[in-house]
Amino acid sequence: MKQTFLAIESATDIGSVAVFEDGILMGSVEIRKKKSHARLLTPMVQQLLYDLELAPADLDAIAVSKGPGSYTGLRVGVSTAKGLCMALDKPLLSFGSLEALAWQAKGIANELDAWVCPMIDARRMEVYAGFWDAQMQPQAEVKAQILEEGVFDSFLEERRILFLGDGAAKSRALLSTHPNAIILDQQLSSATHIGPLLSQKWEAQEFEDLVSFEPFYLKDFVATKSKKWVLRK
Repeated sequence: MKQTFLAIESATDIGSVAVFEDGILMGSVEIRKKKSHARLLTPMVQQLLYDLELAPADLDAIAVSKGPGSYTGLRVGVSTAKGLCMALDKPLLSFGSLEALAWQAKGIANELDAWVCPMIDARRMEVYAGFWDAQMQPQAEVKAQILEEGVFDSFLEERRILFLGDGAAKSRALLSTHPNAIILDQQLSSATHIGPLLSQKWEAQEFEDLVSFEPFYLKDFVATKSKKWVLRK
């Protein structure tokens, strides 16, 4: 039996909703307008389901970005997803906003045998960042990182790395001189590439508790001298 998922991504200024059937993208709606998620996310969902001739009851699960990213955007996205799950009696799946970004570069990463470093602008001289290999396995903790000289050198000395997201565009001057840095600053946050990930989570029954689930705000970060990245084992 086919599984149909609705995914909501609202971690940045871009609001994105997508529908997947067995991991394959069936349709999506995106809007790039600041401070509009609370007003537009629900109409976007309604329009997408209408265009795809789907009833809300046809969905098997609702998925939502858990962060890190914009406090307001995440709060609106999670509230919308929880409301849909409760109204439709459907399970809730979650995905990392940086992980969703990384999946956009999976094909290129495989071709170049590169790692992926998705970045979301965290204001000032900071970004939210993490590292994934070409098979989309996490290689380092997700953290809020101060942009300073040499901060990514330990990774770039070993391999080519694809940097993408609005944080990558912000980091261009810092990264562009290194031969192993490849900047894809046109690739921005979106829910449109995570169908295979959601299928994996469905098969593993990785559902969130509707009562206790909260976004991953990464709010405990303090802008002091940055610590070294720690590779996962």
